[in-house]
Amino acid sequence: MIPILRLCFLLIVVSTRAISVHAAEITSEQLQLTLPPTIYAVPETEIGIYYQNTVLYEPASDLTFRIQCDVGKDAGDHWSLHPLADQAGDYPLKLSVMDPDGNEIARATSRVKVAPQAAGSDQPVRILIIGDSLTHHSGYPNQLSKLCSQPENPTLIFLGTHHPEGALPHVSHEGYGGWTWNTFLERYIAPDKSDGTYKTRSSPFVRLNEEGKPTLDVQGYLNEHCNGVPPDVVVFKLGINDCFTADTGNPDVRITAMLEAADQLLAEFRQAAPQALFGLCLTTPGNSREAAFSANYAERYSRRGWKQIQHRLVQRQIEHFREKENEYLSIIPTELNLDTTGGYPDNNAVHPNTEGYNQIGTSIYAWLKSHLEK
Repeated sequence: MIPILRLCFLLIVVSTRAISVHAAEITSEQLQLTLPPTIYAVPETEIGIYYQNTVLYEPASDLTFRIQCDVGKDAGDHWSLHPLADQAGDYPLKLSVMDPDGNEIARATSRVKVAPQAAGSDQPVRILIIGDSLTHHSGYPNQLSKLCSQPENPTLIFLGTHHPEGALPHVSHEGYGGWTWNTFLERYIAPDKSDGTYKTRSSPFVRLNEEGKPTLDVQGYLNEHCNGVPPDVVVFKLGINDCFTADTGNPDVRITAMLEAADQLLAEFRQAAPQALFGLCLTTPGNSREAAFSANYAERYSRRGWKQIQHRLVQRQIEHFREKENEYLSIIPTELNLDTTGGYPDNNAVHPNTEGYNQIGTSIYAWLKSHLEK
């Protein structure tokens, strides 16, 4: 009996030690906990922080997430906030992440800004949205329009030359499938080479100069398509096409090139619209299903590969644009409030379903309302 008891004790000790080693292997470097500086919300509208979208480590179910904030509540795989009208204001937020043994691995802070329910009420706002295929789909611009059509909201006037089939009658933008920051900077296709569709058109911001050379000319765009009047708000949602095929082990070269292109386009827009509010959307994560990536890309690109690139891209976007934030430019945390399972169809890697597009639109709506506060 004694040898058997000793063996049982040994097995228990070994098993416990194995669990401790496994837990210790989850480090802050593997976790890469990332939060934007500000999370925006509006009374009577739900916003969330999906935990998996804050970390590089997977699966998030191995971890325990705890948020300390005077508003909102834990909802399993995310933190949910559906503020009341009397909860307008700023709230500090701290997110802590624990390993399976309950040891804290990392923590990050942000702030929650709940806009007054009537912020921007009846204020006309001329808005221009610039993006890729997620904008071309028009799901999130439509959601933004629907939310602002409710009482106590601004009156949106959508600018843009592109009105895809899925856009509401009064919703237009400059969103094109496959486009990057650099596409908007440089793309020029002679009219006789275009078939009339967006796939063979020039950037709306590029036109021939007096010497006949393609040139970035935002002021020319405003003169031709906006009666020479700058927009009040410009939202930029780009990054997927810029970086999707980057080296997963070292995406920074591609990200740096993207940020340089972004700075060029932003500088040109700032010159033409010095008082406009610019919103920089953080690049959204992809579908949680590996099968969706296989359906779209076979073996060329994986879900995990895009997760590594996208998470690093968000970190770089926050680092880069946070230094530039002021009353005229700020970050929109579109990567947080997106359910990567329920917000995506089974067979699409990076394009959400209606629920996902609505979550993106709600994030932009909350950001906009917070900046229209009087």
